[in-house]
Amino acid sequence: MSQFFQIHPDNPQKRLIQQAVEIINKGGVIVYPTDCAYALGCHLGDKTALDKIKRIRKLDDKHNFTLVCSDLSEIGTYAKVDNQQYRFLKAHTPGAYTFILKATTEVPRRLLHPKRRTIGLRIPDNKITQALLSELGEPIMSTSLILPGESEPLIDPYEIRDLLQHELDLVIDGGYCGMEATTVVALVEDQPEVIRIGAGDISAFE
Repeated sequence: MSQFFQIHPDNPQKRLIQQAVEIINKGGVIVYPTDCAYALGCHLGDKTALDKIKRIRKLDDKHNFTLVCSDLSEIGTYAKVDNQQYRFLKAHTPGAYTFILKATTEVPRRLLHPKRRTIGLRIPDNKITQALLSELGEPIMSTSLILPGESEPLIDPYEIRDLLQHELDLVIDGGYCGMEATTVVALVEDQPEVIRIGAGDISAFE
């Protein structure tokens, strides 16, 4: 049975943030709000938690998982970024984008696309997410909360709890945070490629 925390979207309660991070560190799978929609998250080194997320979403090994980072300083640890890519990232973070980049050896192999060796990275503009990342001290392994057969993410934390309470360890109710997934942009080749149109404006990448 999952726990259910109501965390203030503008002034996240430190005690609840600390408890949420304890759950992550103990191998828990959580649902938390971002600047686009609710997301599934776990500790980036935890294979059991990752497998649970794959079961919830019925994902195969070709799915690009995302590392949700606090700022650009973390991205260089997990992705190979040249000067042009860095300028792109700086101009569009924090925000409603997931960027696909070539991964460094710091990224666990099970998180990578098996052929392309890429990883998704994102920096959300959300105070609850940022508080979690600050307390955790490293990225959250994450994916949008889109259930099998659906095209839109779940947006109601009470519905999420009802549907998934036996699969999750924690649902964070952070209020309404949008119903669109991120815009996904690949920064692997010379030119940016929009992979999925979502909440982020794509005009800069066209």
